[in-house]
Amino acid sequence: MQQVPPALPPPERGLPVLPELGERLAGAAGLAGPEPVGGGRALREAACGYWARRGLPTEPGRVLAAPGAQPLLLALFASAGGEVLLTRPCSASYSPLARLAGRLAYHVPVPAECGGVPDPYALLETVRRIRAEGGRPRFLVLSVADDTTGTVAPPEILHEVCEAAAAEELTVVSDETWRDTLHDPHGTVFVGPAEMYPDQVVVLTDLAGPLAPAGWPAAIARFPAGGAGPALYARAVSLLTAVRAELPPPVAAAVGWALTEPEPVRARSAAMARLYGLLGEAARERLDAAGALCRPPRTGPHLYADLGELRVPLAARGVTDSVELEERLSAALGRPVPGGHRFGDDPDALRVRISTPPFLGTGDDRRRRALSTPDPLADPDVVEALSTFGSAFSELAGD
Repeated sequence: MQQVPPALPPPERGLPVLPELGERLAGAAGLAGPEPVGGGRALREAACGYWARRGLPTEPGRVLAAPGAQPLLLALFASAGGEVLLTRPCSASYSPLARLAGRLAYHVPVPAECGGVPDPYALLETVRRIRAEGGRPRFLVLSVADDTTGTVAPPEILHEVCEAAAAEELTVVSDETWRDTLHDPHGTVFVGPAEMYPDQVVVLTDLAGPLAPAGWPAAIARFPAGGAGPALYARAVSLLTAVRAELPPPVAAAVGWALTEPEPVRARSAAMARLYGLLGEAARERLDAAGALCRPPRTGPHLYADLGELRVPLAARGVTDSVELEERLSAALGRPVPGGHRFGDDPDALRVRISTPPFLGTGDDRRRRALSTPDPLADPDVVEALSTFGSAFSELAGD
């Protein structure tokens, strides 16, 4: 019997709606005409300005928008034949989207320093093995500012990976959703693949989470002007058109305004990055105290914990794989703590992804206060949530 793939982790509740963004949405509520597939001119021009400020000059004819990153990634995978190369671990949606597009997906382990990019030597070996078996590796999906592990790939490792991808004629899909939430923007360097090999990289940015509320699905993609870019763009447009994957006009108006990055948006982004950094470091300290290994988070709201050093005490408590670890921690914390098997990791590896916003509670008022208070970790409810979190891991470790 074919094994049923694990369900995706449930959607997470993000930070409250920025009031000015909500006003733009409400002001466009009366728009009755549909948004063009791929986004209207105003939205695509705003996306061009967003990328230009990051050193990636772009023309509107190379931009596509859709209601979420998943439709864009699915359209990309379905637009060309061949296999898809993913990291291990990677975003939980990548593998199911590859299967849905009829593509085989191969996972490549990440280096010790970071997640989101593969070990360059393992990448070359995987490509050669696929070709030896008659396959045609086509896409390599990277996440330099990684959603799963919260790490940021060093430029030197990324350069080696991009050199390998170029040598093997792979089209790189660079998921840069969390590039603007670096916890220490002055101490962490972000370099994207499109800055190294502009004709071989499609840049994908999910706006839901970093720029817009998690419940407003919206994403943009930047296609290269050369190489396979024009052909991939044309096919992606056709596929998005076939499934009517256009943005609702009010959402398009709101995220188009956010992409111009006015002062309220810049201030929210800075506050969000600071808050995620404080929560991530506090969570990592408690993981370290319990004996779990965790790469220091550098961006976004997640971190990835490895409890392999605790295998013996965990086995004594009936936890022998990431499925059982997920069940145990989710029950102990009263919220989903997805295991590594959901992110393409080996189920026998005792790993979980930790989300930091739940430490703030569920109320919008509490989360809004946390964005502006000088020391959100001093809030009694946050103190209690972090204490409960640390105790859950210490109990598993036998402490």
